Amino acid sequence: MATVSSDLNAEEGPCLPMRRLLLLGFQGSGKTSTLSTILSQVKTPSDHSQIEQHQHCLDILNGKLLVIDTPGWQLETGDTSDERDSENQQFIIDQCSPGPHAVLLVVPIGAPFTEHHWQGLWCRVRALGAGIWRHTMVLFTCSDQLPQDKGVEEFIVDGGAALQRLVERCGCRYHTLDNTCSDNGTQVAELMQKVEEMVHDNQGWFFEMDRPDLVFEDDAIQGEREDDGVTEVERTPAMFRSPPRELRLLLVGWRGAGKSSAGNILLGCRAFESGRPTEVSVRHQAFVAGRRLTVVDTPGWDWFSVQRTPSNVRKEIKQGAGLLHPGPHALLMVIPVVSTLTPKKRQALKSHLEMFGEEACLHTLVLFSCGDWLDGTSIEDHIQQDGGELLKLMKHCWNCYHVLDCTKANKDRTQVTELLQKIEEMVAENGQKPFLPVKLNQELDEEETSGRCTLQ
Repeated sequence: MATVSSDLNAEEGPCLPMRRLLLLGFQGSGKTSTLSTILSQVKTPSDHSQIEQHQHCLDILNGKLLVIDTPGWQLETGDTSDERDSENQQFIIDQCSPGPHAVLLVVPIGAPFTEHHWQGLWCRVRALGAGIWRHTMVLFTCSDQLPQDKGVEEFIVDGGAALQRLVERCGCRYHTLDNTCSDNGTQVAELMQKVEEMVHDNQGWFFEMDRPDLVFEDDAIQGEREDDGVTEVERTPAMFRSPPRELRLLLVGWRGAGKSSAGNILLGCRAFESGRPTEVSVRHQAFVAGRRLTVVDTPGWDWFSVQRTPSNVRKEIKQGAGLLHPGPHALLMVIPVVSTLTPKKRQALKSHLEMFGEEACLHTLVLFSCGDWLDGTSIEDHIQQDGGELLKLMKHCWNCYHVLDCTKANKDRTQVTELLQKIEEMVAENGQKPFLPVKLNQELDEEETSGRCTLQ
């Protein structure tokens, strides 16, 4: 039986905590390329040292990181395979002592993940010890192989029952890497943030693996399957019912509408600088209500006309959408409750949304700021009393709206939870188009009609 051990008193010291990452996967999955991508983010060449052939220790993201690459698995079965797996398990234990904080199961995008793959992976991971799944994450490589209009969520859904089962068994924890863009430090930084969140969820414990046993007991395997508590028939459609664990949100709206304050309320901290105009698009992330939120704040646009919004501001707003590649799940259009919506203002809002394409309205939620000004009046009554312009805007955005009260930001987080639920309902209703696709680092042509942001 495996045990977990506290790493709080480890010898690495209080300033630079050690994190041990174990890379596992079949041959050709991209483990070694993943290691190279992580190593490319070393602060300086002297910060990286190769302890042994498969061990690499480095300073990265203000911490010590030990990354262990392992020999790739084969799909073959039989006595020879069992002996090789046992030797591989002993190798892993020796290299990763006293145990990994995170086990990254490397799966390449573009290659099928069949039931045969699932069974082979499950047996090998399970052999490392009971409880290991709490420390696992699926790491999808070859993300450059994703179709331009598809995100990893759609790949998981389309990948079949075996892949869905793997992602769910790992607690719906996953990340994507493009190893052809190793100079993109953002993808490694986000991976390490997800690892830290998993370590936090495990209360700082790492996983101590079992010593190898050549015989995998059938009753032990059956017991692990029973522990899942969900049959395969029930499990398969669960990915279709489940909201995305990650939500990418783009804040847009007038200058001074309260976008930065709304972003801070969502993230639960003062991440965006409020009280002054936002000049460039800024991205921040946080783990909120069981979801990873990535929020981008953008410069405000003109109140009355898209033509009066400077071209550099329109370009910066569209580049903000690119920070949420492959695209935002929701455009949060922030409107102060205290403002009066005239026909000209409503047309300006609609025209600005069209920068993101004709289908932008399907992914837009009107987010009312300054909710404390309602003074007991419901937001529905406020919409009805506005004189018709808000009703027309609601119709254009398919009646998706929510109100935030900044005076309750630290007292009542239910307003945020309810907002996230509404966003997830909108994502579900959009079916095969759960997010608004945009191109990464796209060259923006300001001479295009209406400055439209090209969709994939």
